[in-house]
Amino acid sequence: MPAPQRERHPRPAGPVPALGQAEATLVEHYPRLVRLAYLILPPRLGRHRRVLAAHGVVQNALPARPAPIKQGRVPAPRDDRATPALGWIVRRVVSAALSYEGAAARWRRAVRPALPAVWGLRLTPRIGGADELALEQQLATVPAGVRAAFVLQHLEGYAPDTAVELLAAAGVPDPAAALRAAEALGPQDGTRAGLLLDSVEFDPCTVQARPTDLLRRRHWRRWGAAGALLVAVMLTVGQSGKDPASPDLTGRSGAGVAMVDPASLGRAPGAAWQSSSRIDFTVWPARGSLVQDRALLGRALRAWARPGTDVRVSAAPRTGTGPTSASPQLLYAGLVDDTDVVLLYDGQRIVRYAETTGRPSELGFSRADNADVTTAAALVLVRTEHQTRFLFAPWIAESTTRDLLAPDSPARPLHVAGDGVSDAVARPDLAGPCANWPVLQLRSSERIAEKHAFLLTDLGDPSPVHLTYTPPPGSGAPARQPREATSTAALVSWSHAACTLRSAAGGGVRAVNNWVFAEQQLPENAGQAEWLCSRADTWNGPGRAVVRFQPPTTAAREPGTLIADARDTSYCSRFNQHILADARWSAPSGTQYLLAAGSRAVTRIAVTGQVRADGTGTTLAVKAAPGQSADISGVLSTGRTLGAVHG
Repeated sequence: MPAPQRERHPRPAGPVPALGQAEATLVEHYPRLVRLAYLILPPRLGRHRRVLAAHGVVQNALPARPAPIKQGRVPAPRDDRATPALGWIVRRVVSAALSYEGAAARWRRAVRPALPAVWGLRLTPRIGGADELALEQQLATVPAGVRAAFVLQHLEGYAPDTAVELLAAAGVPDPAAALRAAEALGPQDGTRAGLLLDSVEFDPCTVQARPTDLLRRRHWRRWGAAGALLVAVMLTVGQSGKDPASPDLTGRSGAGVAMVDPASLGRAPGAAWQSSSRIDFTVWPARGSLVQDRALLGRALRAWARPGTDVRVSAAPRTGTGPTSASPQLLYAGLVDDTDVVLLYDGQRIVRYAETTGRPSELGFSRADNADVTTAAALVLVRTEHQTRFLFAPWIAESTTRDLLAPDSPARPLHVAGDGVSDAVARPDLAGPCANWPVLQLRSSERIAEKHAFLLTDLGDPSPVHLTYTPPPGSGAPARQPREATSTAALVSWSHAACTLRSAAGGGVRAVNNWVFAEQQLPENAGQAEWLCSRADTWNGPGRAVVRFQPPTTAAREPGTLIADARDTSYCSRFNQHILADARWSAPSGTQYLLAAGSRAVTRIAVTGQVRADGTGTTLAVKAAPGQSADISGVLSTGRTLGAVHG
């Protein structure tokens, strides 16, 4: 749903409604009010206790006795004309949610009614994406008043001055300061912030229910009535104090017993990938020599739920590190090169936990949503300065390595153990001389794709990067799509672009496509040049496009002339398939030329300024002395004008 529009001026709540009107308003806007309370409540309560507390705050928002609402001016939200009591209820909800933080919070919770209460179940909102997780972590680091200011503006649509007035009425000591602090939270785009707050991540009315003590409960049935009564009393006390579903873990993440219990880990059947229409991490079986090591798995899960000071946590860009609301899936647990490694998958992220004697434990997170047969084909197990050992997907039938800078050299076989662990593979040198570029060339089993070979390269993230290639447009042929970079032409093209991959290292890149968007016969019979756009797509969405001009005499590992390097752009993606570029080139005779080329839909190119030229087709060459200015434009087959890419 679109983010609410902010009002421009504060407005009074209008005539004070009767209690009956307030009750009707509470029922009508119950989900909205519960979400508001949930977002303001301290995240240290844990997701389960926040859900219950949010419902309790709203259910107790009205006075217990049926007395008229007291007079008083309370700022109203954006739709106050239709619901005059809503502003008064919002203030009550905000004030009650704020009371859960501070020195008096424990006493106030003790005297507050314990209902609603849930026994034997852990309720959590559905997990959102990485952006929602990142926002949740930001909100956890600021005081309740700042959270309230952020939510009132971006979710409820209050103008800043109106939000200050309401926060003051709710008891925030310095509401103006809270509002200023809230400006640093979340995305700078208010619409985007509103959409994140309105996501399932923060919806305490749409929850998942999981047992907290399923195995123990089987034994409880054998106890006598006295024992059952004692357990009931303990659970009731726990609802007003510490959550029994999350002992000793609510200080940071609110992860419960199900989160840290190795028995709750999901495990896919060994042959699930052979009969599934979804080929990704969900069909990876649990492999490795330590998959039954409950102690190791428990340490990995506890580190994820609440990492201590002895755990080094890292994450790919825009990847959350918080706990999952559902039981994760176990992909691997084993000893690799003196390191105990555990790989987990929660439907959105790959989590790697590693223990090495004498070193701090490591906990790494990377995005893995919407992975497929190629991007879910391998994961990094252990990486050293010069080598990497991978765990391959169960559908990998053949594994080889090759040097991307030597396209004529054949691929070399790579040994893989029965549990999918590869021998050590040389890593690309991301800092020193670019003398070689090792890549994996894998082939999928014929059970899922006939003779499907593809390339992967290690750029420092937990998942290797998929390399593809789009050949130049054919005469009259439809637009070509990216294909696997295993053909001779693709390997030759990538031999020039390989060293440019260094700039994408550690950036959470999912795939890089090398697109030859135009070929051009150079003046003076100097041969045929290529115009390329290398696009790197990240797991979280933003992409980077590097446009280059490749003369025919360029040697391997030399990337040609850089034309543009555009970040956070749609250039060269399926959402922006039109591109026009220009470059200065010196012919063998020494004559200087201005060259221009466009993608297949460009029908005319014009040059204006001190250099003037006009021609039909996708390429143009005109003599141009050094220093002469020139502006390039093109016309697409649709009639739309296209400017040249720069930057």
